[in-house]
Amino acid sequence: MYTVLVISCHPDDMEIACAGTLLKCKERGDRVVICHLSSGNLGHVIIPPDELTVMRAKEAERSAEMAGFEIIHSRFDDLAIYDNNKEARDKVVDVIKSVNPDFIITHDPNDYMPDHTAVSRLVFDASFTATLPNYHTQVEGAAKMVPIYYMDTLAGVNFNPTEYVDVTDHIDKKLQMLECHESQIVWMRDHDGIDFPDMVRTCCRYRGYQCGADYAEGFRQCQVYLKGTTKRLLP
Repeated sequence: MYTVLVISCHPDDMEIACAGTLLKCKERGDRVVICHLSSGNLGHVIIPPDELTVMRAKEAERSAEMAGFEIIHSRFDDLAIYDNNKEARDKVVDVIKSVNPDFIITHDPNDYMPDHTAVSRLVFDASFTATLPNYHTQVEGAAKMVPIYYMDTLAGVNFNPTEYVDVTDHIDKKLQMLECHESQIVWMRDHDGIDFPDMVRTCCRYRGYQCGADYAEGFRQCQVYLKGTTKRLLP
């Protein structure tokens, strides 16, 4: 049994890229903790930021409750997270120390928007910083060095998975979790012109074709010194 920590930018990023995998983790007995660094307060055409912050937190909580996941809200504003932001880095350090994960899932460094790429870099930096006993934050002590897995980019653009997880048996629940984020289904229709659940299903179908499954999610392990492993940690 593992402790899995997902550090994503916005509420709904987890559901898009790795909810099926996390449902399989939960099924095998893992503890699954989701940390949303940003509130997602700018993700709507009409709803004002303060109101949207509350709405999106509730949407995320409904989704997490459906799956039995723990959830942490950091509530940074959208576009306020930078990879050289000490406050944000220390927050991630504290999350890692307090959760004590066996592995971390986060955004790919080449994802499509600045908040996502900033979170990816913050997690990379904080996962090392958290292991330093003389770097003091609100949570004392030091974490262990653990592997990082990068989850798929939106629509799979510029992402070549090195590991796949068959999520065929969990695709319907993954989409049910995504549909908890009603504000974002509207936002993606109005801002991007897409049917959000259909896009997510299609991307999982595409990854499934690549690995011989009906539906799959793809990941890429962070390959740097001390973060490699001989174990298959993903389910």
